[in-house]
Amino acid sequence: MKALIIDDEKKARQVLEVLIEENCPKITKILEASDLLSGVELIKQEQPSIVFLDIEMPEHSGLEILNFIEKEVHNFEIIFTTAYSEYAIQAFQLSAIDYLLKPVRPSQVKEAVDKAIAFLGNSQINKRLTELRSSLQESNFKKIGLPYSEGIKFVNFNDIILLKADGMYTNVSTIDNKTILVSKPLRFFVDILHNIKTFYRPHRSYLINLTYIKEYIKRDGGYIVMENDKEVSISNDKKEEFLTIVQNI
Repeated sequence: MKALIIDDEKKARQVLEVLIEENCPKITKILEASDLLSGVELIKQEQPSIVFLDIEMPEHSGLEILNFIEKEVHNFEIIFTTAYSEYAIQAFQLSAIDYLLKPVRPSQVKEAVDKAIAFLGNSQINKRLTELRSSLQESNFKKIGLPYSEGIKFVNFNDIILLKADGMYTNVSTIDNKTILVSKPLRFFVDILHNIKTFYRPHRSYLINLTYIKEYIKRDGGYIVMENDKEVSISNDKKEEFLTIVQNI
């Protein structure tokens, strides 16, 4: 039996591969892909029985997988790997979609694979994924999982003051005066938080929580000062929009 791991983080793929090898003897070949589209190509070429799929990836979320695969190719089971907080887990359970909550434990892998094998041959994957997407969009999640060097830190949306791009990483500043270096690019958070109306992107390098604006300074071209005294640039094409927003808060 073949399995495919789709995850943009190499270390996460390596850890999961080891856990599968040690706990799932029915899986005899493990394939890897670092993004959704290359994973889709491997699905078409190799026809794995089980796909371990990360949700939070640059460019395309794992939830978009069926947008790129023809209906007749839906002959595999999906096990999502996710850093979503406990508030999201009910959505997976209600949709009968299995998941591995990062950091992944050996017992989780074995149980999820056994369940996936039991589901193989059932053509309900399209329906279950549609239900999952709907559940995730409608649920009122209050926390986000931030993967960092020591694991994953779960933070309330309302406790985030600002996010600043740092190459392929992001510095997340919180109300307890801590800054967390997260192994995700800023665009990942722009996508995740786009439905949270208190977050605004005044500059390509920043995403701020409007709740924590302290001051707007006109000099030096104009910039924002947040409650933690961090200064945030404003793009020229965003100034008028920004001023309209803050005047109506």
